[in-house]
Amino acid sequence: MSDDTIRLVTVGRIIRRRRRLLTVLAVVGALVGYGTSLLFPPRYTTSASVLLPGAWEERELLTQSEIATSSVVVDRAAAALDWSGVSGRELRDQVSAKASDGNIIKISGTADTPERAQRLSDQVAQQYVTFAARIAGDNTDPEATAGPEALRKMVMQTSRRITDLAEAADPGQTVESVQGRTELEKLRTTLQEAMDKLDQADPATNKANMVVMGPSARPTGEAPPTRMQLIVAGALMFFLVSVIGHLTAARVSRRLRTEPEIAAALGSALLGTVDVPGERPAHRPEDSALRPRIRRLLGLDIRWDVPTPQTSGDEASRQIRYRRVCARLRDQLPAPRRLLVVVPDGDEIARRAAGQLVAEAGSDLLLRVVGVSVTQPMMPDRDNESGALVVLSAGSWTAGELAGIAEACADAKHEVVGIVLAGTVWTRPTRSAGRPRDAATPALAVGDDARGGSG
Repeated sequence: MSDDTIRLVTVGRIIRRRRRLLTVLAVVGALVGYGTSLLFPPRYTTSASVLLPGAWEERELLTQSEIATSSVVVDRAAAALDWSGVSGRELRDQVSAKASDGNIIKISGTADTPERAQRLSDQVAQQYVTFAARIAGDNTDPEATAGPEALRKMVMQTSRRITDLAEAADPGQTVESVQGRTELEKLRTTLQEAMDKLDQADPATNKANMVVMGPSARPTGEAPPTRMQLIVAGALMFFLVSVIGHLTAARVSRRLRTEPEIAAALGSALLGTVDVPGERPAHRPEDSALRPRIRRLLGLDIRWDVPTPQTSGDEASRQIRYRRVCARLRDQLPAPRRLLVVVPDGDEIARRAAGQLVAEAGSDLLLRVVGVSVTQPMMPDRDNESGALVVLSAGSWTAGELAGIAEACADAKHEVVGIVLAGTVWTRPTRSAGRPRDAATPALAVGDDARGGSG
């Protein structure tokens, strides 16, 4: 799988064959999320809105947001709330403000209870409006204060002068007098409109008219992340990490899966492939330890990184494959035809295939099954055997492990005459249950005898 593209079918195979392990890890992740929620008390958040009348630029609104959460405003709110053990510095981390559409500043407060969150946001909003009004009223620049006031006085004087001129004009109904009175009235209207715009554009007036748009709503639920969110996030994280871990392990795996790679590692030719009916590994007496039991409980005793076994034909079609391998051995070996059948320890599929080969060999081809450890391979010295036949399953061993088996055979002066690959297949159901069972029993019995002989 190291060179294969990760597809959804691969992920589905992981979930299907490792569902027990993934379920346990998801439960562990949920417990971790629950434990994390106990370390952080629940938090509640609510917001109060402050309306800023008039025309405001975006940068001015950002400045007002900073003012709303400034230390002066928050310290005043902390003094007004007078909560035991809570200072303004601690409240700064619980208060935020942002400008929204419509010249509205939303001030949010977070606390450990809904009541305190509501009081905090309302108090900060009130202190912000008060502080902004104070800034607008405390303009200490004499020229900035006197300029608009002098302009207002000049406008009022000009308006009175226009009235005097209009009254002193010729009260007759001549065209010139009517036009003069009309122009004076237009001038007075223009001055009044300019004065109204000046009053509306006065920053002090705008800031003094800030309004809190009602009290904040009392929160009815916790602020994220809630306890349930932490539990779900923990379970999901452990689940995804487990799946990604399986995929990563498969990508970096160095186990050989193709026939040319296996043949090159053992330095011999492939004689054929045989099928072994799929079944769960048998529980052996030596597997009574805790670790094997845990592996069986979590489903780790079943390989997930091998394709789903294909459906096989009947027992006769499977025996043909074994007979063809035996026929190739007879043609290749001189008499007497004695061979060691080398099976790596732990390869249950290869062990069952070797037992079936022994059963199909006949009297003119004597096979003796020998188990060899891949970590410390050791072969018996050569007696009168013509060589060694390696039987193994694909995707179970690395090139180094197979090279170690080949070196052990060479050290014991056993020539590797061939390789047989064993694969798992599903057997088709049949109505005559007695015949397949009778046909399969000798193969299993011979395999068990062969294993006992190798011990």
